[in-house]
Amino acid sequence: MKIKRGKEEWLLIKERDGYASKQGTEDYPHDSVMSGRTVEQMAAGDPRGESVAAQLRKAGAKERDVVAKDVKHMLATPGKPFSSAGWVFELKYDGYRLFAQKRDGVVTLYTRAGLDYTSVFPEIADVVAALPFQRFIIDGEVVVIDDRGLPSFALLQKRGRLTRRRDVARAAVELPASLYVFDLLSFDGLDLRALPLTERKAALRGLLPTAGSLRYSEHIETDGEAMFAEAERMGLEGIVGKRAESPYVMKRSTDWMKVNAAKSDDFIVVGFSPERTGGSGFRALLLAQYRDGELTYAGRVGSGFAQRDFKAIEPLLHALPPAEPSAAASPERGDVWLAGGPVVQVKFKQRTNDGLLRQPVYLRLRDDKRAEECVWPGAAAVDEPVVQPPAAAKHADAEPREVPFTNLDKVFWPTDGYTKGDLIKYYEGIAEWLLPYLKDRPMVLTRYPDGIEGKSFFQKDAPTYAPDWLRLETMWSEHSQREIRYFVLDDLPSLLYVVNMGTIPLHVWSSRVAALERPDWCILDLDPKGAPLSDVIKIARYLHELCDDVGLTTFVKTSGSTGIHVLIPLGARYTYEQSRTLAELIARVAVHALPDIATIVRSVSNRKGRVYIDYGQNGHGQLLVSPLCVRPLPGAPVSMPLPWAQINARLTLGRYNVRTAAKWLRKHGDPLLGVLDQSIDMLEALEALALRVEKGRGET
Repeated sequence: MKIKRGKEEWLLIKERDGYASKQGTEDYPHDSVMSGRTVEQMAAGDPRGESVAAQLRKAGAKERDVVAKDVKHMLATPGKPFSSAGWVFELKYDGYRLFAQKRDGVVTLYTRAGLDYTSVFPEIADVVAALPFQRFIIDGEVVVIDDRGLPSFALLQKRGRLTRRRDVARAAVELPASLYVFDLLSFDGLDLRALPLTERKAALRGLLPTAGSLRYSEHIETDGEAMFAEAERMGLEGIVGKRAESPYVMKRSTDWMKVNAAKSDDFIVVGFSPERTGGSGFRALLLAQYRDGELTYAGRVGSGFAQRDFKAIEPLLHALPPAEPSAAASPERGDVWLAGGPVVQVKFKQRTNDGLLRQPVYLRLRDDKRAEECVWPGAAAVDEPVVQPPAAAKHADAEPREVPFTNLDKVFWPTDGYTKGDLIKYYEGIAEWLLPYLKDRPMVLTRYPDGIEGKSFFQKDAPTYAPDWLRLETMWSEHSQREIRYFVLDDLPSLLYVVNMGTIPLHVWSSRVAALERPDWCILDLDPKGAPLSDVIKIARYLHELCDDVGLTTFVKTSGSTGIHVLIPLGARYTYEQSRTLAELIARVAVHALPDIATIVRSVSNRKGRVYIDYGQNGHGQLLVSPLCVRPLPGAPVSMPLPWAQINARLTLGRYNVRTAAKWLRKHGDPLLGVLDQSIDMLEALEALALRVEKGRGET
């Protein structure tokens, strides 16, 4: 190998040694992972472009300029595993669908929605640019591979969230993306869409490198059932069957059939279950699909929603005319039935014999899909459906969600005599108030299997023995630098399952699974560490008045220990960085106003007896002690939501515990609930706070 160092040229010779492969060099690719050229082709010229163009013209390709922005992706129709002659089967990748276009040396990556993702995946753009051909459009799926060698959508989402060029460049090295290419739409001024799939793929294979981040999507012929079984065994998303002679059409076609191992589908929203409290919002969406030309009820979905989802869906529901269910009344009182509605994508474990969804979880609103495309599996497509109210269907028996309680008599609080059974009874009794704060949020447990005086440990990652019905969400952890299967506690059985594991406090993210980068609240944690409670109360009251003056709504709860948490609702409208900026500015104004009792110095030894206003919890992956959760302290206190009127000199933190909290809530209601659905005008508040800071500097 020849390399240059400055003006010198060195020749490196690798001698045979213990590390030398006993296999021949024919086992290694001889072409560049960037351009696909061999050394000989780089020296003498690369004939591949001319050869492929000639082959395509011979196959009947027409001269026509094709522009990627004007082309829509060909889409597959959902189906079941099958085998058939005349069909080829590819893996279904868990990634983002992309067109990669090179046009006179300029590379652009387009998503299915037409967004330009060139800057999001620069390493893909670089390798596409390195292909020694002037004009082409390829269709593929961009993925990020995990440590197991499998596509990871969680890692891909981590890449997709990045916007700063420096962060993207670093991620391109640490989490490199690959583009699996399965179709060639145009090449060298030729429109290939009318050619058979096998002709297009044969040409594509001749243009791509044999290794590297630009990968040809291999296929097998005929035997789709065996391929699906293997894909399912490996934990892959599924397969796509394609008729070998199919042209590339810019719509969904039965010439391409997708078979999902992880089941998901698209449904029409035909109604909703309103909130039990009578407020705005909904508890669940009622779903349907077309079956033999008629809307057929498919069940309801009540989990997976973020605040932004509620805000997007609610106006659509209120704009629809009402509809009457059939004579078989809806199984739940208060259900509102509508004549048609938006399309949503929902994942689920399986369908019952009646066709209802088991363990459904909302994924997203499908603005790109029409209602008539939502067809019952195995049913014929709908051409021009007449929208009519769905018939309410019988609910199948829910899958058993039994929690085998253990060691209920074990004493968890020796001084007070509270047992594990008392803890479970508390959480069961408080669930109707607690679950709204837990729903759709990644959860971190602190387990005390032998009570508060025994050993304890944090647990983020769900154990392998967790039951199938327990909702787990796989996400990338910045702290651990790996994927974590987080618990998500959407219902009472899930809550009781983790409590039976010896969990006492519950720590939640400030954001929900569907909008991890946008928190629902901003946190100001008043941590006394030896300072008197009277100082904590005085600072909390000041923060309340300050925020009220600048137009910010605030809510308050005790920490369950010695502090107080002040929460500002954000409605999932702002980023963590914006939330932290707001919290820091408020904290600095408070410290300036109350310098003798308040500080933003983190070190306990340097606080000098003052209360620490901690704004640092406003960050991605930072945790908050959940409202109403129990603390592992004498007396079994809980983190109690309170009205601001009770944050006064008479406040006694230990008053709220596993014996008293539920009784208080039944009498007074939950004063913190608004933090889940309200929001603020942050820009206006920041401007008002900035003026206060400037005024304060002038006074000093």
